[in-house]
Amino acid sequence: MSKQGSASNPGKAPPLRLSRINYILLAAGVVSIALGYILLARGSITLAPLLLVAGYAVLLPLGIIK
Repeated sequence: MSKQGSASNPGKAPPLRLSRINYILLAAGVVSIALGYILLARGSITLAPLLLVAGYAVLLPLGIIK
């Protein structure tokens, strides 16, 4: 029997193993999103959406996938 289908962990995915690069990308995503919302509250209509899209659509997924 393979280790992936062992009886001690049936039906559960293995835990994510995140490296230092993953944490840096995730932190950059959170900072980008926070800064985007702060700028949005101050009335920025160009930089704020760019930061939000970069955070949500680029940095957070890269931090999880890479």
